Amino acid sequence: MKEIFKRRSIRKYSDKEVEDEKIAKLLRAAMQAPGSRLGSEPWEFIVVKNKNTIKKLSEMSPNAKLVSDASVAIVLLANMDRVHYPQVWQQDMSAAATNLLLEASYLDLGAVWIGTAPTQERMDYLSELFDLSDNIRPFNIISIGYPAEGLENKFLDKYDESRIHYEEY
Repeated sequence: MKEIFKRRSIRKYSDKEVEDEKIAKLLRAAMQAPGSRLGSEPWEFIVVKNKNTIKKLSEMSPNAKLVSDASVAIVLLANMDRVHYPQVWQQDMSAAATNLLLEASYLDLGAVWIGTAPTQERMDYLSELFDLSDNIRPFNIISIGYPAEGLENKFLDKYDESRIHYEEY
């Protein structure tokens, strides 16, 4: 539970490279996510470490510019051939992305979610960049690295009792 409470969006990174073993742990955590139905696990991933490709990812949108400093970026994709309920594929992908972000916190890495879906322009950009087939839908990019000096995952209490309703709104 500690990772749930200390995880923050880290947008600036040191120059230290993320080890392949940690990348494998991030991907393993993402794949442990629940799907909307048993066997409905549409996730696929593109791991990007090449600085030229990372720069291209940073050009997807104004919000993606921070990717340029990342040691690694992981593009989450939904394979629509493995989606059981097409109307909820983004929920399945969100679960995988959240698991990945929590594992990054556990591994003392910084990470941030850069939204792609449902913005068609962004989805098209990634589809063209990676020459994706029509059945593969880009969901998001997660920018990852060791946090820059002075930045870290740390507890920030977001609990707000006024948002809790019992039995009725």
